[in-house]
Amino acid sequence: MTGNLRVLISNDDGIDSPGLAVLVGIARNITDDIWIVAPESEQSGAAHSLTLTKPLRLRQVGERHYAVLGTPTDCVMLAVYHLMRRQKRPDLLLSGINLGGNLGEDVTYSGTVAAAIEGTLLGIRSIALSQVAQLDKDCEWPVRWETAEHYGPEVIDKLLAMEDWPDGVLMNVNFPDAVPDDVTKMAATTQGQRDTRDLTIDERIDPRGVPYYWIGFRASPGFSGTNTDFDAVARGGISVTPLRVNMSDASVRERLCTALK
Repeated sequence: MTGNLRVLISNDDGIDSPGLAVLVGIARNITDDIWIVAPESEQSGAAHSLTLTKPLRLRQVGERHYAVLGTPTDCVMLAVYHLMRRQKRPDLLLSGINLGGNLGEDVTYSGTVAAAIEGTLLGIRSIALSQVAQLDKDCEWPVRWETAEHYGPEVIDKLLAMEDWPDGVLMNVNFPDAVPDDVTKMAATTQGQRDTRDLTIDERIDPRGVPYYWIGFRASPGFSGTNTDFDAVARGGISVTPLRVNMSDASVRERLCTALK
C-alpha cells in the first residue's frame, strides 16, 4: 500500500522531539506525501484530551509541517478537519515515536496512543509507535532509536498488508530496549498490566515551605503473562498490540441485561 499513500504524523513528545524525526524518516520509506502536525511542546500523559477552554494556536514550521499549541488529539483534528479540509484525507496515521514504552495501562494515559485513537475514530488506519528505554546508572535515557529506525518500515509494511484490519482498531507497537541485532522477533500481543504497587507519590517541600507532589512509577516488568506486551519486550521482541476503541464488554452486558430486568 504505497504509491499515492498520504501519511499524517503526530506525537505527544512535541514538534522538536528526536522520535518524531525518526518516524518521519521511517515514513519516507513508504511515501513522499507526508504531513506533520504535532504539539508545540511535550504532552506526555495528555491521554485523549481536547482543548476546549482556550484557543488553539497553529504555527507553520515548513511545507506540510505544523506545530499546535494543544494536545495530540487537537493536532489530529486540526490536521484532518482544517489543514486537509479541501484535500485528500490521510490514508495512514503514525504517532510517535514515543520516548519510552506505552505498555499495559499506559495506553489509557498516553498522548501517543490518543493520537492513534483519534485517527481510528476518523476512519484512518492508525499506528502508535514507542521505543522502550530504561534509565541508566547516571540517570540518563540512552534511547536506542536505531532499533525503531531499523524495524519500523518492516512493521508498518506488514500491518498495511493486512487485508482484515477491522474498523475501530488501532495498532500499538513497542520496540524493545535492545540493539537491532539483539531483537528476537515480532509478536502479536495483548495488553498487559502493571503492579499498582509500583505507583509512587513523592511529597516534597518548595522553597516557601509549601508541600507539593510528584506522581511516578517505579521501573517494573509489569504482569508479564504469556503473550502480553510486557512479556514480548522483556524477551527482546517487538510488541504489536491491537487495541479496540469501543470498550464495551459484550459478555458483561449479557449478564447486566439479566440483572437489570
